Amino acid sequence: MKFKVKDMDIATGGIQVCVLNWQDAQALDLHLMDRIKISKGKKSTIAVLDIAESNKPLSLGQVGLMEEVLKRLNIRQGDQVSLSLAEKPKSISLIKKKLNGKKLDPDELRIIVDDIVDNKLTQIEITYFVAGSYTHGLSIDETVALTKAMINTGQKLELKEHPIVDKHCIGGVPGNRTTLLVVPILVAAGYTVPKTSSRSITSPAGTADTMEVIADVILPISKIKKVVTKTGGCMVWGGAVNLAPADDKIINVEHPLSIDAEGQLLASILAKKGSVSATHVLIDIPVGRGAKVKTLKKAVHLEKAFRKVAKKLGMKIKVVITDGSQPIGNGIGPALEARDVLWVLRNDPHAPQDLKNKALLMAGHIMNSWPLNKEHKKRGFYKAKEILESGQAYEKFLEIVSAQGKKQTDPENIKLGKLTYDVKAKTRGKVRYIDNLSIARIAKAAGAPSDKGAGIYLYKHVSDKVKKGETLFTIYAENKQRMKYAKELLNIYGAYVVS
Repeated sequence: MKFKVKDMDIATGGIQVCVLNWQDAQALDLHLMDRIKISKGKKSTIAVLDIAESNKPLSLGQVGLMEEVLKRLNIRQGDQVSLSLAEKPKSISLIKKKLNGKKLDPDELRIIVDDIVDNKLTQIEITYFVAGSYTHGLSIDETVALTKAMINTGQKLELKEHPIVDKHCIGGVPGNRTTLLVVPILVAAGYTVPKTSSRSITSPAGTADTMEVIADVILPISKIKKVVTKTGGCMVWGGAVNLAPADDKIINVEHPLSIDAEGQLLASILAKKGSVSATHVLIDIPVGRGAKVKTLKKAVHLEKAFRKVAKKLGMKIKVVITDGSQPIGNGIGPALEARDVLWVLRNDPHAPQDLKNKALLMAGHIMNSWPLNKEHKKRGFYKAKEILESGQAYEKFLEIVSAQGKKQTDPENIKLGKLTYDVKAKTRGKVRYIDNLSIARIAKAAGAPSDKGAGIYLYKHVSDKVKKGETLFTIYAENKQRMKYAKELLNIYGAYVVS
C-alpha cells in the first residue's frame, strides 16, 4: 500500500521508526511495535511502528519517518513509499527462549548481537534480553560466545606487537584515575598499551572524560593505530570508534534498571579488550561499601569467572582485588582529576600519594606477571616507581598526548569551576568513613562530567585527623544553579563521617 512521506524531523539515535495515523493502522490491522517494510524503488528497510493517536501529527495516507529511515532510503518529504507487514527479527524468539531459562548456543547469541548492532531491536526488546540474562544467568560458554559475538560485530584494532597489554577497573570508586598513569609507565617500560576507555555512565568522570581535558580522545581507528605504532600506546574514547558496538547499547538499558548481569559484565569488559587485540589484561576489582563490588566473597567469585572466560578466549588475565572503601586521589571530576594525574606524573608536591601508589601497584602487577626482561620480574613495583619518579613516564605521556592532539598539560592552567563552596567539619576527630556514592552524586549535581571544571576536591581521607571548622572538601561548579543542586544533595546525603 502506498503512503506519502512526512519528515518527522526526529532522530531516534539508532532504531528505525515509522509512524502511522491510528485510523490507517487500524484499517491495515497493524499494531504498536509491529515491524513494517518500507520500500522505495529497489531500496527497502525495516522499521518499528509507532501510532499517532490523533490526526494532528499525521493525516490519513501519510507515514511519518524518523531521520534514520530517511537516510537509509535516501528519501524526503512528499515522496511515495510502499508499506507492508514484515516478520519480527528471529532474535525475538531467542530472547524469549532466554527468558524461559534456556541456554543459548553461539549461533543464537550471534543473531541477537547482530540485531542489536543493526538497530533491529528496540530498547524494550534489548531490556528483555538483559533481564533474561540477569534472572537466569549466562553460563561460561554463553559468556564466551557473547564476548566473541561482540568482538566480531565491530571493528578491531589489528596490531602485530606482542604482548599487547590492557587494564580495566570494575568501577564505583570516585577519582580512581590510575589508567592515565599506568599506561605511560608501561609504555615507557616497553609494553604496547592501546587503551580505549569509556565516558562516565554513573560517575562524575570516566577515564575518557578526564583525558579529554589534556588531549583529544575522539580519533578514528586509523589514527589510533598510527598513535600506537608511533608511541607504543594511546588513551582514547572507545565510543568514538566501532569497537564491540553492542556493548554500549546493552549498557544503556542496564543503567536505568541498575542491572549488572554478571555474564554481560564479563563479556562487556573482555570484548572491549579483545577488540583492541589485547593478549594480557589486568582487572582491578575495588571492594567496599560504596564500590560496585561490596564484598570480598563477590570479588573472589568474579575473579574465578574472569579467569575461566579469559582462558577460553586465549587471553592471559591478572585480577587484583583492591580497597574500594573511599575515593582515590583528591580530585573528583574531569579537570580536577586531570590535575591530579599531571601532578603525579610531574612529581609535584600536590600529587595525591594514594593515586600514585595504586597506579604503581597496578603497573607493578603487570610487570611481575608478564615481564619483558629479568629487571621486571619480582621487582615490578620498584621498576614502575623508578620510571615514574625519573620523569620517563611523563615524557612518554607527553609523547602520546602530542600524537593524539595536545590541549593542556600544565596542571596550574587547567580551568576549574569559577564557583566554590567549602564543606567544613562540624566537630573534631578522625574521618571514619567517606561515602563514595554521596561524593559522586554531589560532584555530578555540581555539573561533572559535562562541565569539565565541576566536581569536588578532597582535603581529607579516612583516618585523617580533623579540627572543628577545618575544610573537608571543596565543591566546584560553573554556574549558580549547579552549585545550588550540589548543596541540596549535600544536605540530603552528607558525605563524611567524623568522630
